[in-house]
Amino acid sequence: MTAPLARLGSVDLDELNAEAELQTRVDRKYIVPRGVVASVLADLPARTRVLEIDGERSLRYASQYFDTPALDSYYGAAQGRRHRFKVRARTYVDSGGSFLEVKTRGGRSATVKNRVPVEGDALDDEAVAYATDLLADAGVPGAGDLAASLEPILVTRYRRATLLLPGADGTDPSRATIDTELTWIARGGRMLRLPASVIVETKSGNRTGALDRVLWRHGHRPATVSKYGTGLAALYAALPAHKWRRVLTRDFAAGEAGQAPPPTTRTTPPATARAVAA
Repeated sequence: MTAPLARLGSVDLDELNAEAELQTRVDRKYIVPRGVVASVLADLPARTRVLEIDGERSLRYASQYFDTPALDSYYGAAQGRRHRFKVRARTYVDSGGSFLEVKTRGGRSATVKNRVPVEGDALDDEAVAYATDLLADAGVPGAGDLAASLEPILVTRYRRATLLLPGADGTDPSRATIDTELTWIARGGRMLRLPASVIVETKSGNRTGALDRVLWRHGHRPATVSKYGTGLAALYAALPAHKWRRVLTRDFAAGEAGQAPPPTTRTTPPATARAVAA
């Protein structure tokens, strides 16, 4: 994927955020074979640019996802609950810095993401208070108890290229991400890799973005996939995953399972999945 990205102009982080910050947005996700990404990128509109930081255009990310012992975040996504939420600590491995991110659902199924800088990927009292306020504002029942019980459940690792795409016909610019080297690691060290697949995520306002239209022309349609939800379901088959069944069967079944090196923290699998891990 390096060669297609090299042909694009660059944009820095400040300009990217100024033109298309899109903290409130509509997300569409696609899973495409890695081998077709070059042809998709070659069909991007003129003036598409790629985020570049310190000369790098494909940056390493790591996300620690938190959930309750009852997996309320997971079940909220799996069952399509109205007041679902997601809490993670995202680390930008190459550029440095970590953020606690809380994602909730707004009007018209828009994703609302709020984040604050943190040290590392643990939840201290201040982080719990921050999550409590945001979950309560989003109407999540029992926000305080949920936030207080959050614990680390799943780690995702990947490389990400971020695109800034020009608007057309009066629409605003949009952004998109292309994630490769996809890896999931559950507590206990169970690991899954998808080296032959790429997750493309478009982020736009109410109207579709330029990359959506390119993907459609190449025969790719949005997929129902969540890095946290689908990844956890792939690692723990006993979890209900009807929402992601097609993706699990078509894409995740071809993944490479393994065991990650022992972590330095406790390694108890999620409570709901302990019987599966045994």
